[in-house]
Amino acid sequence: MNRISRRGFIASTTALAGLGFAGIPAFAQGEALPPLEDRLPENPLVITPTDRPGQQGGTWNHALVGGGSLSMLVRYQGYEPLLRFTPDWTGIEPNVAESYEVNDDSTVYTFHLRKGHKWSDGHPFTTEDIRFSYEDIFQDPDAPSGSGQGYWQAGGEVGKLEVVDETTFRVVFAEPNGFFAQSIAWANQDRLTKAPAHYLKQFHLRYNPQANELAKERGYESWVALFAREHGLDEDNIHYQNSTRPTLNAWKFTSAPGEDTERAIAERNPYYHKVDTEGTQLPYFDRVVYQMVSDPEVLLLKSLQGEVDMMDQYIATPANKPVIYEGQDKGNYHLFTLKESAANVMVFQLNLNHVDEVKRDLYNTRAFREALSHAINRQDLIDAVFVGQGKPAQPSILEGDPLYNEQLATQHIEYDAELANELLDGIVPERDSDGYRLDPAGRRLTIVFEIDQVRSTFIDMFELAIPMFQAVGIDAQIRTMDRSLWETRVRNGREFDATAHQFGANSGIAAMLDPRYFVPFNNNSIYAPGWALYFSAPDNPNAIEPPQEIKDQQDRYRTLLSSGNPEDQMATMAEILQAAADQFLVFGVSLPPDGYGIVKNDMVNTMPVMPNSFGWPTPGPSRPEQFFKE
Repeated sequence: MNRISRRGFIASTTALAGLGFAGIPAFAQGEALPPLEDRLPENPLVITPTDRPGQQGGTWNHALVGGGSLSMLVRYQGYEPLLRFTPDWTGIEPNVAESYEVNDDSTVYTFHLRKGHKWSDGHPFTTEDIRFSYEDIFQDPDAPSGSGQGYWQAGGEVGKLEVVDETTFRVVFAEPNGFFAQSIAWANQDRLTKAPAHYLKQFHLRYNPQANELAKERGYESWVALFAREHGLDEDNIHYQNSTRPTLNAWKFTSAPGEDTERAIAERNPYYHKVDTEGTQLPYFDRVVYQMVSDPEVLLLKSLQGEVDMMDQYIATPANKPVIYEGQDKGNYHLFTLKESAANVMVFQLNLNHVDEVKRDLYNTRAFREALSHAINRQDLIDAVFVGQGKPAQPSILEGDPLYNEQLATQHIEYDAELANELLDGIVPERDSDGYRLDPAGRRLTIVFEIDQVRSTFIDMFELAIPMFQAVGIDAQIRTMDRSLWETRVRNGREFDATAHQFGANSGIAAMLDPRYFVPFNNNSIYAPGWALYFSAPDNPNAIEPPQEIKDQQDRYRTLLSSGNPEDQMATMAEILQAAADQFLVFGVSLPPDGYGIVKNDMVNTMPVMPNSFGWPTPGPSRPEQFFKE
């Protein structure tokens, strides 16, 4: 990245062939917008395009599947944290922040914002927005919203915010917090760039004495509910369904998901803070148009027909690869490679915090989880669903990585129905007339796996796994549902039996930042939502105090996060992985083979090879703001 002053930027753009300012969108050259020099910060962020500088204009044709896939939007237009991962994922760099410094023991982080930076409505973005986000959302006792903010803690205390001036603030920790900067860059964890104070204050009782009346006018019981709805920081499906809240993103929704059942439209932010090396204000695309499609099969058809410019989520399965490969000419697209970073292709997760005491006790029995793991013929799943690409493994670290733990990766992966039955006979020996086991309460031992219906590979694997579980006397069932319902019932619920998901991370720094299957630390640890909440917000009424061995594991993770020394980080992470192997909280199928995606042939500046990760929210760090069409 390069830096360029606004004066230098203006000088470069006014020299462009008599066209005036290169950064004024053609559709936005009306009287309502001030001149470009008043819309850019004094030091815009200069982006060196992946291939070459482009031109403004055109539409990025995209798609969203189902009503609950809005978490995908951080990948496409929502990745604008203070600091971001580099495109090659070798480090972090300033993004919304102009610069930052860290003291020697990682207890003080100082951030400098860009003077003159503005929200999409032209209002200044300053440390007042940072203060508001910290004090009136994150730390407000009347309207607490701390989900996913565990990285703000060190030594058992939340870091303290110190505002220095309009563009400078510090975060001071009681003890070292060695991963704070990396955690800011991780996917959508940074909330400091998502809460425009000037807009949200109208919904907060501290700033608007009539906030309760306003809430009731809009159908809410109190200002707290309306305020949570307006900032939407606790749930992506709410955050992105708001076309009125200003943003710092490259595009702002003019028709948000849910406001139109057929499509969502986001248009260029005329105050976006980035330019290319020739002085053209980014983003290049005028707008992003998301078709709202019902399921992955419809998305696949639209992609094959060339209606989607870039896609990998939901369609780029091993089973689909032959038809996608054959359709390249007709669809005018080509394939790119995704270097897989997930800890497993699918992770079976029993709800260890189930509200049903009998089920909870059973699921927390290690031998029970071992039995279910041995009941699965992983190679059959790999051969049928992944065309033989993969190798049986538990959620774990890649072999060859310095953190690789053989026990974690390989324990209980052998298909052994006899051993599974033997283990189960020692726990739930009684059976009903149909041969299904009875739980300690005398009920048929039924486990319903509730699955996000757009994960087609999960459904394919369960078609094979369900009979395997049933063969050892477990009445296993699968219930598919729309992603939005899954988010409510599973990620944010307590009454489900079990689910399956993927992601996490299988190597190095990524695994340290997203150890979801090794330690319950945030709401991605779906197998233990109450324990995870205990880690980040122990006073929350929904938090559940875990057993001592889990608290010890959470303490190890706190120790890891507090360290700024790479050698100490590696040593502590190795301890975490060994404890995870001993605890065996979840079980999986295979470490993932490399994946793929499709991109239209006229798309420029996309990367031919990318990491595939939620933490590096593919393709967000590849900088979609500099994508354009020839």
